[in-house]
Amino acid sequence: MAKRSKVETALTIRQIEDAALQQILTLGYDNMSYSTLAQATGISRTGISHHFPRKIDFLLALNSRIAAFFVSALDFCDIEQFERSWLTALEAAERRAVLRLFFNFCARASAEVPQFEAIELTRSQARRHFGDAGCRLVSELLGRSAVKLLAEQRLAA
Repeated sequence: MAKRSKVETALTIRQIEDAALQQILTLGYDNMSYSTLAQATGISRTGISHHFPRKIDFLLALNSRIAAFFVSALDFCDIEQFERSWLTALEAAERRAVLRLFFNFCARASAEVPQFEAIELTRSQARRHFGDAGCRLVSELLGRSAVKLLAEQRLAA
């Protein structure tokens, strides 16, 4: 078997990451699997696990992209618009998936779980634009989001 070039390997990794990101946002992290990724990419489960041996490795690789995706929905022009943009983002299934992922990993807190950049980036942007009031608002919005997501989960059950 011929050795793959670094460029080919990088393209394969990017293809896997793109599919993983899409599945995390649409299926949810818990429903994404090596099988669903193999089906989406045409790359064998073994080939995927060669680059991402543990499922958590997808989050480590995608953390910054997930953060950028979430923050891109937020408007930091003033604190009221920031709050409105968060609540609007919460109505979008893919943004809710990011928050579900955050809460999921808060519950699993361990050394293996990465710092969740989406919330940290949001908090730092809010602090930069609005000071301590922005940080308090992020905490409040996280609480309101948790309540909404729990209510949705109960209705679905």
